[in-house]
Amino acid sequence: MKTNRWAIILFCMAWWSLMSTPDALAQVLDYTEYSGRVIDGSTNDPLASVSIKLSETNLGTISNDEGDFTIKVPNDRGVDAILFSLLGYETKRVSLSSLRSEDNRIILNPKVMELSQINISTFKSAKALVKTVLSKKGENHPAHAAVMTAFYRETIKRRSRNVSLTEAVVDIYKQSYSSGQKDDIALHKARKSTDYRRLDTVALKLQGGPYSTLYLDIMKYPEYIFTPVMIDEYEFSFGAPSTVNNKPVYVVNFRQKDDVDVPRYFGSLFIDSESLALSSAVYSLNLTNMGDTANKMFVKKKPRDIDVTPLHASYRVDYREQNGRWYYGYGYVDLSFKVKKRGKLFNSVYTLMSEMAITDWRMNQGEKLRGKDRLRPTVIMTDEVSGFRDPDFWGPYNLIEPEKSIESAINKIRRKLRREDG
Repeated sequence: MKTNRWAIILFCMAWWSLMSTPDALAQVLDYTEYSGRVIDGSTNDPLASVSIKLSETNLGTISNDEGDFTIKVPNDRGVDAILFSLLGYETKRVSLSSLRSEDNRIILNPKVMELSQINISTFKSAKALVKTVLSKKGENHPAHAAVMTAFYRETIKRRSRNVSLTEAVVDIYKQSYSSGQKDDIALHKARKSTDYRRLDTVALKLQGGPYSTLYLDIMKYPEYIFTPVMIDEYEFSFGAPSTVNNKPVYVVNFRQKDDVDVPRYFGSLFIDSESLALSSAVYSLNLTNMGDTANKMFVKKKPRDIDVTPLHASYRVDYREQNGRWYYGYGYVDLSFKVKKRGKLFNSVYTLMSEMAITDWRMNQGEKLRGKDRLRPTVIMTDEVSGFRDPDFWGPYNLIEPEKSIESAINKIRRKLRREDG
């Protein structure tokens, strides 16, 4: 089993200060910005991770945990509507002419799927369906290489307090799904805010950066979860059918077998009923009674007097369909650890979250990424970038609207920088 996707590094505290560098990549484009909140039509609850796509383009973003979104619409691309879609809800098309620049309220209604609308008897078992999905990746996924623009965010918290916020626009050089070549990432634009004093005596970093979310692409990297050997270590079962983009999907639940004594995953796969393409996957790593085995999977480096216990590890990947092909669209990682320094009475709980949303893509017409521009899969993003001063830093780039807690932390840091400048 591959174990190097999500590594953490712990080290003893020194002193770090907030830094700022000027934006050398400023770009001016003619665009109109729209923002608002997506809510459930039945409960009025905010909806997270809603796919938000501009009509007739590959441009898009997602809503944050508060259901909030901001999307920038180029005025020269002929966009006349925005599409909002989420697993289990009716897709909604909203014309730009009906939107205000701010405070838009987008209501999505749950879609009830009748069991008779989707026939699972076609497959002798849920496992057989999963094997079919994996075997059809050449048909359902791009046969050509692509260059994707993506927004990446990484957050580290100690208990409920944000201590490190890193955001970046990256270029992904996505290889064909039939190719054995791995994807590459180039850092295009980034910023961070970090206050390590909130971390007490230990600092924690995530190794892998955007690769931690890119490698969630199960169809490109099945070796991390469903190898021909590993697939036999799971039990598969059908769940109640659902919908994605107003289309019915099979739901396959999976978990490791009781006699498997190494950490495997459990969760759900959402499979388009017509093409048999994977449209989404939500899953977690089984950490129950795994002890040192789970610890070694995550901890790359730590002081000898520090004990680390993984508490949970959850993941999500979404795909977007365009002209009959399914593209990687969104990845999300949520890791939590208990960290205890020997000799101390209390321990601390750290949470690391990273997410990456594809905001635009195009076919690769022979472009190659130079070695010096390529991010290493072992990159530590908090060591790569600095600065969080410019409120207009992202310019025309689509990104994920900050959550209230993150926005609050950023504003505090901005106020501190202004005081220091004064």
